[in-house]
Amino acid sequence: MPHHDHPHRGRWHRLRHALRPHSHDTADQVDRELEGSRAGIRAVWVSLAVLAVTAALQAVVVAWSGSVALLGDTLHNVADALTAVPLFIAFVVGRRPPNRRYTYGYGRAEDLAGIVIVLFIAASAVVAAVEAIRRLLNPADVDHLPAVAVAGVLGFLGNEVVARYRITVGRRIGSAALVADGLHARTDGFTSLGVLVGAGGLALGWRWADPVVGLLITAAILVVLAGAAKQVYRRLMDAVDPALLDTVERTLRETAGVLDIGTARLRWIGHRLRAECEIVVDARLDVVAAHDIAVAAEHRLLHAVPRLGSALVHADPMAHDGADHHAVVAHHHRP
Repeated sequence: MPHHDHPHRGRWHRLRHALRPHSHDTADQVDRELEGSRAGIRAVWVSLAVLAVTAALQAVVVAWSGSVALLGDTLHNVADALTAVPLFIAFVVGRRPPNRRYTYGYGRAEDLAGIVIVLFIAASAVVAAVEAIRRLLNPADVDHLPAVAVAGVLGFLGNEVVARYRITVGRRIGSAALVADGLHARTDGFTSLGVLVGAGGLALGWRWADPVVGLLITAAILVVLAGAAKQVYRRLMDAVDPALLDTVERTLRETAGVLDIGTARLRWIGHRLRAECEIVVDARLDVVAAHDIAVAAEHRLLHAVPRLGSALVHADPMAHDGADHHAVVAHHHRP
C-alpha cells in the first residue's frame, strides 16, 4: 500500500528518531480528531432542534384533542431530545487532551453517555407499557382524530429524520453512543406510528386498538433496546469488528522487512481506534533498521485501518542462534 516517504536522512537523525516517539502528520491527525467531535456536536444540536419543534407542534394538538396517547408520544420526543445533554457533554469532554491521570484521554466519556442513552430507551419502554396497560383497563375517548393522526405522522417523520442523521454521523465518526441515540429516536418514531394506528382504530370504533398497539410498540422498543445495549456493551468490553483485525494483520505481514507477526490488539477510545501490535524482524538488523521497519508498519496501519487514531508496534528479533531478546519499540501517537 503506497504511503508518503519518511524523512529519515542521516544516521544521527535516524538514531535520534529511534529514541523519541514518532509523529505522523500530527496537525492532520489533530484536525481529524477534532472534526469527529465537531461532527458529533453538530449532530446533537441539529437533532435537538428538530425534536424540539416536533414536540412543540404535537403539544398544541394534545391541548386541542386531549389525546393521552399523543401526550405520551410527545413526552417521549421530549425525553429523546434531552439525550442531547449527555452526548454533548461526552463530545466536549472527549476533546480534552490526555494528562497524567487520564493517560488515554477522555474518549471513554462517549461510552458513559451510551449507558445513559440505553437507560433512556429502557425508561421509554416502561412508560409505553404502563400507558398501554392503563388505557387497556380504562379506555378513553379522543377528540379531533384527524389532527391526532397528522400529529402522529409528524412525530414519526421528525424522529426518523433525526434517527437517520444520528446513525449516519455516528457510524462515520465511530461513535457508539450517537448510534445508540439514533436507535432511541427510531423507537420514538415507532411510538408515533402507534398513535396513528390507534387513531384509525378509534375511528372505526375499536376502543381497544390504541392500547393494543401501545403494547406492540413496547415490544418493538424492547427489540431496539437489546440492540443498543449490545452495541454499548461491546464497546465497553473493547470489542471490535474482526474484519478490522484481519486488516491490521494483513497490513503488517505485507510490510517490507516483517518476517512474521505476533499479537495484534485493537480497542476503541471514544470514536477512535488504538492498535498495539508485535512484529518479528531479522535479528541481524541493528536497532535503527528494526525501528524503521516498525515505523513503516505504523504508517501503513494508519493508512489502511479506518478511524485508527494511534498505533504502537513492537519489534522482536527472529532468533538465528537461540537468542531471545527485544530489539526495539517504535511508538506512534496521534493526539
